[in-house]
Amino acid sequence: MLPCGWTMPNLKASLLVVDDEPAIRKTLSVLLSALGYAVRVAPNGFSALDAMRDEIPDLLLCDLYMPGMSGFELLSVVRRRFPSIRVIAMSGAFSGMAVPPGVAADAFYEKGKRPSTLLRIVQTMMRPPRSLVIHPPRSNAPIWIPTNGHNTSGEPYVLISCPECLRAFPQVPDKSPVAMLDTKCAWCSNPIHYAIVHSADPVSPQDSAAATSPEPHRPLLSDYASGVPRAAAPAASASGN
Repeated sequence: MLPCGWTMPNLKASLLVVDDEPAIRKTLSVLLSALGYAVRVAPNGFSALDAMRDEIPDLLLCDLYMPGMSGFELLSVVRRRFPSIRVIAMSGAFSGMAVPPGVAADAFYEKGKRPSTLLRIVQTMMRPPRSLVIHPPRSNAPIWIPTNGHNTSGEPYVLISCPECLRAFPQVPDKSPVAMLDTKCAWCSNPIHYAIVHSADPVSPQDSAAATSPEPHRPLLSDYASGVPRAAAPAASASGN
């Protein structure tokens, strides 16, 4: 039985849920299937693109922070290749109902809010186009690009694929805090609007140092046999003495 106020879709619309957390994929699949939608799931952006090659969904629900291809990157690709797909972005890293800047989505769901909030957004998105009230301009979405490490000079760089000539070229972004950046293709001079994907949980220098430093000696259970823990054995010298 559907909750009071919910209606079954007239036609079995196709939904694709993309999230790297199995529990979220399962929960949303159950809830949306109960409302009469045909639901498929994918664990990351690459799997989602593969699923869309088989069948283009009517609505895409996508997490933003995922390993491999992030939701930022996936939605940028979807907006360019499948502009008819309606998109709901999901994340716990942003608050409110507004679509985060630069995200190529029609609506946003803040993870952690009541599931009924998401279900209402879905039903609103699946109404005829004249009823859609959340629909930012599609042309302003940047190309989202992950960092590719550091070049020989030690500077961080990104590898940009031009959507016009399809050739790739490296780019050292400036240190400006601006989220959206602009450049020109090194091959065809096509203007490119892009943004850099940053990890949701960056590793601090202290954490990195702790990960590479040797772990201090911890007394074992047997060390307490005599009542006093023994000190760690000194490292053997190079001469073997």
